[in-house]
Amino acid sequence: MTLALVAYGAENISSNYNMIRSGVVVAFTQHLNGRSSPFRSSHARRTLSFWDPRIRDTATATATATATIIGMTSDDNGKDDVEDSSSSSTAISKEVLEKYGNPSNRDDQIFSAISANGELKVTAATTRNLVNEFMLQHTLTAVPADALGRAITCSLLLSNGMQPEQIFQLTVNCDGPLRNVVATANGKGEARGYVGNPGLGDMPLPEAIGKGTIQVVKNHPDWPNPYNGITAIEHRDVDRDVGIYLATSEQRACALAAATTINGILCTSSGGYMVEQLPGCSSETVAIVEQNLKTLTEKDGSGKLPTGLLVDGVTPLDICSMVLNGLDMQPLDQITPTPFCPCTEERLFRAVRLLGQEEVDDIVEKAETLEARCQFCGKVYRMSPDQVARKFAESTGDPSLDSDFYNQK
Repeated sequence: MTLALVAYGAENISSNYNMIRSGVVVAFTQHLNGRSSPFRSSHARRTLSFWDPRIRDTATATATATATIIGMTSDDNGKDDVEDSSSSSTAISKEVLEKYGNPSNRDDQIFSAISANGELKVTAATTRNLVNEFMLQHTLTAVPADALGRAITCSLLLSNGMQPEQIFQLTVNCDGPLRNVVATANGKGEARGYVGNPGLGDMPLPEAIGKGTIQVVKNHPDWPNPYNGITAIEHRDVDRDVGIYLATSEQRACALAAATTINGILCTSSGGYMVEQLPGCSSETVAIVEQNLKTLTEKDGSGKLPTGLLVDGVTPLDICSMVLNGLDMQPLDQITPTPFCPCTEERLFRAVRLLGQEEVDDIVEKAETLEARCQFCGKVYRMSPDQVARKFAESTGDPSLDSDFYNQK
């Protein structure tokens, strides 16, 4: 008998997202259940201009987004009552920045920084080594490796700043030949993932993905229930669809990009960045970031932002510095993303116990060897009939309850 370790998707959340392109202007208007104003009246609403890094044909392209800025209030004249953040900034010394250096992007790295006025957070990542590790684990061809690399990078960017034990899972549930993509990361930068069709032949990524949904699950050991979110796939390139999820399901105003460069069986660059507006972000700050993102896009020139920069040795620190140019970047943290999978033989036996007594007795009687392959890391576990019978006799508690399962280990 062969068992498979599978990932659970998210519950459906009714939402709709419309993107309208007119010339070089991308207009983002959010709708939920057919309503153009999904936000509660207690939240301040404002239209924010934000650079869309996907438009490369013109230097004047902009994007507008209707976003909820929580924590802002309005005075009687309708002006935003935001605390003045124009205080004097402190330059970061070269000595301080040296510890965030990563020459030629030799190591995988996630670096985050904030503007001195506290209005913007930027997170940038290089994940080439991680993608190469997953290519070896799953024997990935170029297209599946690209899809998984983008999903892993997005998961790491979005899990950055979470508590170490908190988990972020991104699922691209699609009807294309790729079948699906699952990527999981935690606050420590530990990541894992898999694709439904690892040996898919060469074709455009949008064709490989097809139609479907972006599903997000966030969980923490102390939470009674996980958080679930879902949006429809629109662009079929992972990162832009994750950006749509952030705008519609979580009402976060972000600029997100993630991509890979795959040459044969080797990933030569992989990474991404996320720029997020924080509560109280002023139009002046947004205008500066728009110009900086425009400059960043022009310098990349690869059509797969930010892989052109990463190949040229531009590091996550450099990307954050470019995005926050003129806003006095203040480093927050850096972590090294690593592949990690918590699968164990005990988890296999837990799945066996969930089969029921009669089916287990049938396995023992037929002397069948149980075999399970972890979809995330590819490790194979085997258990003989005698091992099954002995472990079943010694087991206690309810295998469907996490508390009983972990307490007996």
